[in-house]
Amino acid sequence: MLWQALMAARDLGRLHEIASILIRHGFGNMVRRMGLASALERAGRVLHWHAAEEMAHLEPHARVRRALEELGPTFVKLGQILATRVDLFAPEWIVEFSKLEDSVPAVPYPAILQQLTEDLGAPPEEIFAWFDPQPLAAASIAQVHRARLKDGSEVVVKVRRPGILPIIESDLRWLSRLAEWAETESPELHYFRPQEVVRQFSQSLRHELDFTAECRNAERIAANFVGYSDPNSPHNPPVGDTTPALIVIPRVYWQWTGERVCVQEYIDGIPGRDLGAVDLAGLDRKILAHRGARAVMKMVIEDGLFHADPHPGNVFYLPGNRIAFIDFGMVGRLTQERRDQLVQLLLGLVQHDPTRVVDVLLDWTSDGIADESGLILAIQTFVEQYQGVPLKQLRFGTMFSEIVANLREHRLVLPPDLALLVKAFITLEGMGCELEPDFDMASEALPLLRDEMAARYTPSALVKRGWQATSEMIGIIADLPHDLSRLLRAARRGKLDVHINVTHLKHVGDQLDGAVNRLAGGLIIAALIVGSSIVMTIAGGPTLLGLPFFGVLGSFCATIGGIWLVRSIRRSNQADRESKP
Repeated sequence: MLWQALMAARDLGRLHEIASILIRHGFGNMVRRMGLASALERAGRVLHWHAAEEMAHLEPHARVRRALEELGPTFVKLGQILATRVDLFAPEWIVEFSKLEDSVPAVPYPAILQQLTEDLGAPPEEIFAWFDPQPLAAASIAQVHRARLKDGSEVVVKVRRPGILPIIESDLRWLSRLAEWAETESPELHYFRPQEVVRQFSQSLRHELDFTAECRNAERIAANFVGYSDPNSPHNPPVGDTTPALIVIPRVYWQWTGERVCVQEYIDGIPGRDLGAVDLAGLDRKILAHRGARAVMKMVIEDGLFHADPHPGNVFYLPGNRIAFIDFGMVGRLTQERRDQLVQLLLGLVQHDPTRVVDVLLDWTSDGIADESGLILAIQTFVEQYQGVPLKQLRFGTMFSEIVANLREHRLVLPPDLALLVKAFITLEGMGCELEPDFDMASEALPLLRDEMAARYTPSALVKRGWQATSEMIGIIADLPHDLSRLLRAARRGKLDVHINVTHLKHVGDQLDGAVNRLAGGLIIAALIVGSSIVMTIAGGPTLLGLPFFGVLGSFCATIGGIWLVRSIRRSNQADRESKP
């Protein structure tokens, strides 16, 4: 059973804390259904189920968000990942998840000094000409300090919180078990694919814990922008060796960077949230919106490696209408096939071509479509409603939101890489409209989409794709005899395995096991009753209160066993009732 796995000593304290918070925020029924309440009671804990009454007036999405905030860093990060799953959650849930702020009190400098010294290889005062012990910013996983190298370069030092790793690993183990329970035992939660979400989240969080992965992402994106200029902007400065880059990615100082600490260039710019400072600095909002959109479109369509969270906190505006991106802990990756599909989809939206849009969405969500004709009709109706609408009035964010609403209605889920992409597009368009109310994402995207589509059909591109397809086909044909030989050999040896996955087989087995145990217990109790009755009629032997001792002992054991059996049957019936949707 799930609770037995959770009873591991290393997670018991955290388990009690999590269960108590869930109960306090009105999720006591879920805790009961998982069997956690009885597990904690057996550990000597006492839970007060009425504690959730104060949350009864809140909507479910608000209660979930508050619970995630109180559960700590891992669950705040989970909420931020869920905020990207616009294909799974309705807008009110996405809005609530987006409110989760990854901001906590900083760790005092003496508490991080030893770890920082170990990671840098020497005390900070020996590495840097100046190091500020007061953090510039603090989050649940790390905090950032300003420093200056001995050559005068201004840098930031990002330090992972000491002791955070065991807590996160414990939470991830708990989440994995919870997701497994939710997917197998709760039909209403199966649609949300909890195991896939937790797997994606665990992978993302572990990458974020390793600062070397974040820095490698930053360097790859920086390399893609070497020599970059915006071909459609009349405001480009002349390109030369000393020309400042239009898109800035902080430089990484690898000699002091590792899993728990990283040292990067300090970006002295205007935060994306401070639009008043943008105006005071004389920057052109329209140019900034244009360049930011072009930069993200380039990352997505040309490079296939993009900043998955381009919100205002991760963007800075620099003199000369330049833009800097920071924090590459969350990036998205798209294969060439995905990028080709995306180009087709966006062109279909911009050019009002419903057939093209439907074809791409069917490729993305081909598994598990119960009503394909209904989805096709819904998408065609959606695209045709924009027929004749001027390009400047198209809003990609709104259009994507409507598309995923249609997918949710048909209970279809986007692959995780595409969910990140949709969230990035929606966030990007929102930033563009804040900078410039007349920001036109569709017009920004159209030239790049046309160029990318034209590039796919150049002679060299066609020859390359044809050669790749031919090579793959030759490889399959060449391997076919060997694969057939292995298959037949395994069949002859009786080692040909056929795996059948029955979703609720384990649950049924547990129920049968419990029923057999109760039946065996009932037989033992009956034997005790019969045996005790016989002993009572036989004279001789030790007595208790004038009755044969062994007869009294047998009757007492039979009574205790009967009480246990009745309670066991009642608990089983109650669990069955609660597990029904």
